Amino acid sequence: MRKIIITVAPVCHVGKEIPAECKNPLTPEEITEDVINCYKAGACEVHLHTRDLKGNPTFELDVFRQTIGLIRKDSDMIIQSSTGGLSSLSLEERCVCLNVPEVEVASLNMGSVNFGETVYINTMPELRYWSKRLDETNTVPEMELFDLSHVECATRLADEGVLHRPLHYNFCVGPGNSSNLSATGRNLAMLCSLMEPGTSWGITHDSMKDFSILACAIGMGANTVRVGFEDSFYYAPGKRAHTNAELVEKLVQLIRMLGCEPATPAEAREMQGIPQL
Repeated sequence: MRKIIITVAPVCHVGKEIPAECKNPLTPEEITEDVINCYKAGACEVHLHTRDLKGNPTFELDVFRQTIGLIRKDSDMIIQSSTGGLSSLSLEERCVCLNVPEVEVASLNMGSVNFGETVYINTMPELRYWSKRLDETNTVPEMELFDLSHVECATRLADEGVLHRPLHYNFCVGPGNSSNLSATGRNLAMLCSLMEPGTSWGITHDSMKDFSILACAIGMGANTVRVGFEDSFYYAPGKRAHTNAELVEKLVQLIRMLGCEPATPAEAREMQGIPQL
């Protein structure tokens, strides 16, 4: 059966309203418990940011290392982090997670984008810098694409030798009014039409109200889908999950209804060219 990588992003964005019935994990112990439950439900990869004990973004690594250590004790999940971060941070601060050897995959934004009334800045020299750091630390890049032009940006960097083929895209779609492309089948089709042969891809749907676009993406050939409180609390119209594990359980049901199976961590490592543990 075709295997689908399930990534969970467990911690809600700072400043985002959290429904009373939803348990947003913050401490290393809370995050670990939640992530291990997601692992048991079918997730094989976890997307973590560097945060302090109050859940605020930070470039200090103590809490981040502690959280990963706890997750590693009870699972072989793939650890994914980010080279994004706030535009106000230095280049090294934005990719500080790469200093943690357990990080196997890191998101790599493929360009700048409007976020609400501000601009999330990711210039070409910055992308080259982070790509070099990914190479130095043997970390696999997951290229985050917020716009059609970002597909061609990834190809350009690969042609320069800055990125290594085969590429793995993650299409970041959302409500549209905040920044990125709206979550529609038409936009997914346009993004896919620009992909070069041999490329794999996944999807992150910010602020989703149901799993319809995730289902659309799987039907169109995506091999990675993401859920978690960082993106949304919803799995169906008007229906919120109380925990991240509940979102993963619902997604596993959807994947199996579509004739596929969730990938194990070992299978996902092979699919993404990550060395096995």
